Amino acid sequence: MNFNFSEKMGNLKASAIREILKFTADPSVISFAAGNPSAEAFPTEEIERIADEILTKTPIAALQYSITEGYTPLRETIKKVLLDRGETIFHDEFDDIIIMSGAQQGNELSCKVFCDSGDTLVCENPSFIGSLNSFKSYGVNLVGVPLSDGGIDLEKLENTLKENPNTKVIYLIPNFQNPTGTTMSYEKRKGVLELAKKYDVVILEDNPYGDLRFAGEHVPSIKSLDTEGRVIYCGSFSKILAPGLRVGYVVAHKEIIQKIVVCKQVSDVHTNILAQMICNQFLLENSYEEHLKKLRGIYRHKCGLMLDSLKQYVNPKITYTVPEGGLFVWCTLPDGVNMMEFCSNAVQNKVAVVPGNAFLPKESDPTQSFRLNFSTPSDEDIVKGIQILGELSKSL
Repeated sequence: MNFNFSEKMGNLKASAIREILKFTADPSVISFAAGNPSAEAFPTEEIERIADEILTKTPIAALQYSITEGYTPLRETIKKVLLDRGETIFHDEFDDIIIMSGAQQGNELSCKVFCDSGDTLVCENPSFIGSLNSFKSYGVNLVGVPLSDGGIDLEKLENTLKENPNTKVIYLIPNFQNPTGTTMSYEKRKGVLELAKKYDVVILEDNPYGDLRFAGEHVPSIKSLDTEGRVIYCGSFSKILAPGLRVGYVVAHKEIIQKIVVCKQVSDVHTNILAQMICNQFLLENSYEEHLKKLRGIYRHKCGLMLDSLKQYVNPKITYTVPEGGLFVWCTLPDGVNMMEFCSNAVQNKVAVVPGNAFLPKESDPTQSFRLNFSTPSDEDIVKGIQILGELSKSL
């Protein structure tokens, strides 16, 4: 039988990262391709205890249907514990909050709320492949703006907004950006917000890694600078608690949240209630700052080990970012080197990395870069994997 699939499916391809991860089913392959939290980071005993307590004392509440906006105690706890630590992310006068099935759902539904097919959505170039694919599913004109020192290039961003008057959304990952690991400066955050006001565009601020800062100084979120409800803020428990719970959240103007609620009702009715209750109890019964301190220690060590190994073993013609947090290092090969061939050779030598074109709004655009993840592999595999890449880089 010949199937007549919808036109919008023509814009979508299988995730390059997921395809690469198939190679890592081979236990002999060292994977720098994932973006998973470290196995050491999971508070498994606490989650087991909390889940047992919930299913023993309030099983029906955890297993019954609930409201689309999310488990009310969790929404209140997020406001108290996560969103008011030295900066105002939640503005009582105009904001509301909804629980998502992961932050990516928040990104997707924000696009759905604002963008018609053919509208322009501006993003960083490169950017997170999961969000890019979700945006493409709505037939948007995806335009990437390159990064420069301290984040997105503001001059090129303004030129892009001028050239695309139908721009509805600017999508940004300001903290420890995926895939580059870089952080947007405070000045550029203010600059982006001013441009959004000037050209009447909404900002979608994706912040799954913000609490994983292990070096440098905290930079206020764009949402904390927002005085009119122009910024949609997406947060997640995936990197700070457990990605398998699939719990994230969106903070945005009440009118935006009302629209997202309708979209979510169509999508999945509501996020898993048991998972929401687990997140809520974890925040209430544990020191969140102590938990983050542990995570930061893990990733500070793993990132430092990878950077030291790159410095020691890899051809100095390969440059790389030095992140202050998050999970990723972005490496760039010298001009004239075939990036895809290098990545293919790495896989053949049992090291999986992600080619940089997977993160481009237009995958056909040229790039010399590839992404490394330091959170997932063991310390031994970090050193061994970088040594292998170092051997491959000697001929450059």
